[in-house]
Amino acid sequence: MGDALTPTSCPPPGLVYPRRADEQHYSNSSERPLQPEPRTIVLVHGLWMTPRCWDPFRQLYEERRYRVIAPPWPRLHDDIEDIRRDPSALDRLGVAEIVDHYDSAIRLLDEEPILIGHSLGGLVVQILLDRGLGAAGIAIASAPPKGVWRLPLSQVKALLPVLSNPLSYWQTVALTYPQFRYAFANAMSESEAEAAFTQYAVPAPGRPIFEAKFANVNPWSATTVDYANNERGPLLLIAGTEDHTSPPSVVRANYDLYGRSQAITSFKEFPGRSHLIIAQDGWRQVAEFALCWAHYHVQVRARETARQWATRSLVKSAA
Repeated sequence: MGDALTPTSCPPPGLVYPRRADEQHYSNSSERPLQPEPRTIVLVHGLWMTPRCWDPFRQLYEERRYRVIAPPWPRLHDDIEDIRRDPSALDRLGVAEIVDHYDSAIRLLDEEPILIGHSLGGLVVQILLDRGLGAAGIAIASAPPKGVWRLPLSQVKALLPVLSNPLSYWQTVALTYPQFRYAFANAMSESEAEAAFTQYAVPAPGRPIFEAKFANVNPWSATTVDYANNERGPLLLIAGTEDHTSPPSVVRANYDLYGRSQAITSFKEFPGRSHLIIAQDGWRQVAEFALCWAHYHVQVRARETARQWATRSLVKSAA
């Protein structure tokens, strides 16, 4: 079994547009000790998926002695074949219910976990991080929160199976293989795409897509985050260059909105990756980068907190 990736053994690879990455090291003995590195990882899946899509990540992280938790969405408790046969339990499932489900699960843990989400799960991670949950968050090919206005044609086409029918707001929608191929697996080989469709794809509720796409005209949108939140944990946004569903331009626009925050925020593109970046050939590079980045910036944040604590202590002593 391999050792855990740490900032020492695995310095973070080059990032595209790191923000607040002022990684200064504070060794003054008057500082508060750093928090232990998180040993728990929570994985949040997205639309048309189940926790099974995280199997490669889960296996890698468990081999490195992490406690890995990948809860299914609320109401998603059956086997994949059962879901395909009767997905009606997911009718009308929305973003707020999904976020609150993970919120409750995370609050029961004995430490702040690293949060990693894919697609709509990436949006869930951003909302949870904004609520003060998680030591760090990684949003992979994330659905955009409220405030992102970009709507590329590829994204419209990928989501058309839902958006073309207003009744889909209240129902579940299954993708055909050609639709799945375009939305999730366009940069994968035919055999790889077919295997992914067979192994992972399930019908999904349409409501979260409507909530995300029309968030900017809804003052009470469940997809709202505070882009100016200075207190949240570090956030990494990952995009695949060939992604039709969450194109890099959308993920980058999401990243740019966090310019109002002093919290650590970074953006990374992986070339040749489609939307199913977490199970596509090359997934290991993404998984290792995400974990390495998270641990490194958890410690950066801890050092900054320790420095502020030491400064306050000195000011207090001098008063």
